[in-house]
Amino acid sequence: MRRTSGWIGWTLCLCASLTVSAQDHHEDDETSLDLIREDGTPPEAGAEPAAELLRCNKAAWRVPGQYLVILRPGAHESHVQRTIRRLRAKAARGGHLLEVLQTYSGALRGFLVKMSSDVLHLVVKLPHVHYVEEDSSIFAQSAPWNLQRLLQPHGGTSENGTYRPPNDGGKAEVYLMDGSVQSTHRELEGRVLITDFNNIPDEDGVRVHRQASQCDGHGTHMAGVVSGSDSGVARGVGVNLVRVLNCQGKGSVSGALAGMEYIQATLQARPVDAVVVLLPFVGGFSRSLNAACRDMVANGAVVIAAAGNYRDDACLYSPASEPEVITVGAVNSMDQLMSQGAGGTNFGRCVDLFAPGDDIVSASSDCSTCFTSCSGTSQAAAHAAGVAAVILSSNQNVSPVQVLQMMLHYSVSNTINFLSLSDTHHLITPNLVAAMPPANSTNGELLCRSVWSERSGVTSTDRAVSRCRLGEEMMSCSSYSPEGVHVRQTITVSSGQVECVAHNGPAGKGVHAVARCCVIGGLQCRVHASPEPGKEAECVGLQHHLTGCTSWSTAEISSGSRPHHGDWKRCIVNEGVTSQAVCCHAPSLECHLLENISADKDQVEVSCPSGWTLTDCSTISQGSAILGPVAKGNSCRVRSATGAVGAAGIAVCCRVRPANATAPH
Repeated sequence: MRRTSGWIGWTLCLCASLTVSAQDHHEDDETSLDLIREDGTPPEAGAEPAAELLRCNKAAWRVPGQYLVILRPGAHESHVQRTIRRLRAKAARGGHLLEVLQTYSGALRGFLVKMSSDVLHLVVKLPHVHYVEEDSSIFAQSAPWNLQRLLQPHGGTSENGTYRPPNDGGKAEVYLMDGSVQSTHRELEGRVLITDFNNIPDEDGVRVHRQASQCDGHGTHMAGVVSGSDSGVARGVGVNLVRVLNCQGKGSVSGALAGMEYIQATLQARPVDAVVVLLPFVGGFSRSLNAACRDMVANGAVVIAAAGNYRDDACLYSPASEPEVITVGAVNSMDQLMSQGAGGTNFGRCVDLFAPGDDIVSASSDCSTCFTSCSGTSQAAAHAAGVAAVILSSNQNVSPVQVLQMMLHYSVSNTINFLSLSDTHHLITPNLVAAMPPANSTNGELLCRSVWSERSGVTSTDRAVSRCRLGEEMMSCSSYSPEGVHVRQTITVSSGQVECVAHNGPAGKGVHAVARCCVIGGLQCRVHASPEPGKEAECVGLQHHLTGCTSWSTAEISSGSRPHHGDWKRCIVNEGVTSQAVCCHAPSLECHLLENISADKDQVEVSCPSGWTLTDCSTISQGSAILGPVAKGNSCRVRSATGAVGAAGIAVCCRVRPANATAPH
């Protein structure tokens, strides 16, 4: 870790090392004793009253043991040096050490001294001393870059530029699974509970230097990012430490499982409406660790994990790879992927969104008033945990998947440069940077996201599967092949779970399944298949709306299916192709169709207007000439294969109908 003086101009040297020459002490003491003997009387004798002792009115901002000694108006520089010598002499006779750090000869004459409070009674009685003021922290009155970034998109800063989220997260609790935390740090006082759980491995090596600052560093910084009084995202949230990492930041899957069991048992004994579990660590892929996380989400906790710092696919690591976990990658102040030497943030389809994770100032365990700058996906995950606490504090009844959907909905899109990623990872990595929802946000909107599968194998029997999370409804299912080879995609039910299945085409090089997963109160979706190949599938009844079309074929032919432009409840298919219509119902739900057709462009895009949400992205079937279509945010993008010209994008846009609403154009 490295310290920084950025963001908060942290005080007149909070964490600097302070030294003074022993030889200087001796010489000054001798000179002072000579002056006292020449005067014939103690220097404090006289008519001057004792100086005043002042302390900062913000107790948490005080710097203990560091004092400004200010002389009376009209004092000369010689008085400063004489006062220093006298103070040193008196302190030495009492067996006290002190260090003069700075002298002042401008508007004020005096000096800064580091000393024990036991010496104060000597200082206030010295001649020429006007007052003694305990040093204290000062702060730049603008939020640090990471907190500014969270608030900027929705205008959440206050008039003087300080950080003001919609609420302080005080109605939620965070369980932090980490190492130790310096709970007495002024950023964290009263916010951190050190639980009695401790399951950590021994440190590697025969001899390990266990300084408190080494053991507490990561956890203290994490707790500060989540709830620190000046550096935190949610400054009212309580943090419960569950220790699973040792002083080297190392733990075990078994220890993490035990920690999760402890959290579950604690919540059963003392139920909490709004819980966030922060996992700022990664290991290799572990089915057991992922299953424990999945169970915790099923029991109502919002689980947030670091994507990992290996510049790699997050799906190779746990708990980052668990679909029910909110996995967070890291960006820098320019909204670019965080880079650390040979490493950097992980990426890929298992990442849900990115958050500030580079050069993040937060509490340091070096001292109770120290701050430091750290970087990593742990810091990014801590930001997301703070945002989740704010969302939950606005409404404790929202489910974990609703928290995710709201975080995605209010994120900033398409600002990250993915040129360093492969074509596949460029396509499937979400281009979203976390932002704080506005104060007037509601959970009554239709919220949707695209869930990509991994790429299938290359044989004609290989397939890819994508699933929605617990509490989401699948409103459409599509497939994507980089070569434009599509045979079929279909919605099936396996072990009670709805799946979007895409099959690799003949001579294809792999395919992705893409599910469009949505949440809204009362949403229910079901699938209607066409009665026979070549026949249209349709939604029946006024209350059910067509939100997507899928298709499949037993023959090796193109199987494109799309909504009928004139009848928005039917899916059109080619001869020999069987279609599925996804029909959804929710109170006041309405859906409409938008098309964008071009005969002279190799790429088209059709976007749902503000207030409407994309539920399906399809195209007029042109065999292998079409790549995609791809749903990105609220837009449907279709690209023709190399050498082909002409593309058509078709978007199904839905919303909860407000009063006096009009259809999109």
